[in-house]
Amino acid sequence: MNLFSYYRLLFSAFFLTCSLSTSLFAKDYYFHPRLGSDARSGLTAEEAFQHLSKIQSLELKPGDRILLASGEEFKGSILIDKIKGTKENPLLIQSYGDSDIPFALINAAGEEAGVLIQNSAFIQVKNLRIQANGKGKTERSLPMRVGVLVRSTQGNSTSNIVLDKLQIEQVFYESSGFQRGADEVKTANGTQKYGWGIRLIANGQDQEIEQVEIKNCQIRNLAHTGIKLTGNNQQSIRNISITGNQVEQVGGPGIQMSGVKFVYVADNLVSHSGSNDDSRKWGRGSGLWTWGSSMVMIEKNQFLYANGPGDSAGAHIDFNCDNIILQYNLSAYNAGGFCEILGNNYNCAYRYNISVNDGHRVKGENGAFQEGKTLWLSGYQGGKKPRKGPINSYIYNNTIYVGEDIVSKIAIDNRSKGVLIANNIFHIEGKSQLVAGDQYKPDDESSRALEDVFFKSNLFLHAENWPKQALIQPERFQIGNVEFINPGGMELKDYIPQKSNLLKGIAIPFLPSDQFGLVNGMDLEHDILGNPLGENPGMGAIKLIEKP
Repeated sequence: MNLFSYYRLLFSAFFLTCSLSTSLFAKDYYFHPRLGSDARSGLTAEEAFQHLSKIQSLELKPGDRILLASGEEFKGSILIDKIKGTKENPLLIQSYGDSDIPFALINAAGEEAGVLIQNSAFIQVKNLRIQANGKGKTERSLPMRVGVLVRSTQGNSTSNIVLDKLQIEQVFYESSGFQRGADEVKTANGTQKYGWGIRLIANGQDQEIEQVEIKNCQIRNLAHTGIKLTGNNQQSIRNISITGNQVEQVGGPGIQMSGVKFVYVADNLVSHSGSNDDSRKWGRGSGLWTWGSSMVMIEKNQFLYANGPGDSAGAHIDFNCDNIILQYNLSAYNAGGFCEILGNNYNCAYRYNISVNDGHRVKGENGAFQEGKTLWLSGYQGGKKPRKGPINSYIYNNTIYVGEDIVSKIAIDNRSKGVLIANNIFHIEGKSQLVAGDQYKPDDESSRALEDVFFKSNLFLHAENWPKQALIQPERFQIGNVEFINPGGMELKDYIPQKSNLLKGIAIPFLPSDQFGLVNGMDLEHDILGNPLGENPGMGAIKLIEKP
């Protein structure tokens, strides 16, 4: 054995010994709200602590576990501040016991958060229920109420956080009966105090949050956004994974992110965002939207039944973003629409998605101040800046179904530069209409020509499916009915086409002025159902595999 190998082996043995030592000396701290006492050791279930506030006096070390009795209700909140676990030995917070109700409940009424993690690393929170329904018995003034709040303060970072199998519901800042007023829903994001599901906040200078997993959580019935990431203009929140969650009946958007980079959003169900069934809810929100964000992949999600008088698309790309990709998603019955890309956005794409009856909202009805739209490209980048872009928008191989009782509306800002619309199926059974973009003030309706347009190889059910007044018009298109298996259905397989003679597509090119294309390339290996695409991608989100 040479000297280098000897020292490497010695170092590995030392590292393993340290890791095992940390694990061996880690402690379990038990909590029971009825049978516990803060005067006990907390080191066994029989010697459990009682109150969550006891956690702040513990000297927590890597590998320690905070264990809450399942089936029990704890009042208050958990604060984890400047606690550092390690990769091998994270700090774990979870339920324990064999109750018929598997999770412990944290009742955080009157608190800022049910669980607050700040300036900490390698923390895992699992298998808990969290509620925070109003002010409780306190009149403290707080900025918000949140199920789980992860944040960093100036000069600090928070990293390597896992939130897994959490049930977060009934989170409201105000107590039942509070009325927001009719104008609040018209403001850009709401101006009053709200309850939120999960929030990541690093929006000041010299702050950052990195490496966070939010997975397998159920978030429902709260005042505003289900999962919200708020970074700064340096995109201080990075490397985030949001997977396998259910977000339902929230008063704002399902998932929203600002000032982030490198985010993966997959296999989530978002349903009835923008809910207004409680006067404390905002009553408006897309299933998902991004702002000021980069490198975000959004795939294999379901965005359903978004409600609200404005916005409230299945998933939309707000301004100041780049490289946002939406693929393999089901978007259905969302009031605001299917495809929405606002201003100062670069190299964003909707591809291989299925849209069902999106954009059914009618301006002027039931308080709506924006039209719902099948497709909307807008140069809006804030009320004080001139219209710009979007630039290099790729919209291809989507299947779009609109039933006969809905008017399909299109809006394309004449400042859009670089637009590719190809290999889409526009199965629009009723009328189509050109409308002005209406994000707080209408888009410019002058007849300025768009630059770098590729609008070819699309299939329309009728010749009238694309408004003749639109600035861009389709070329080399087909007209016909591919006879979906079950048009109007809510399963992906309902949109398997039956007529192969209408389904020959083209390879997707780069736009003329675009040297970059899309993150991970223009070509995909399979369609939304997993069928291999081969050399010809075909039309729509599903490639017909002909039986031999």
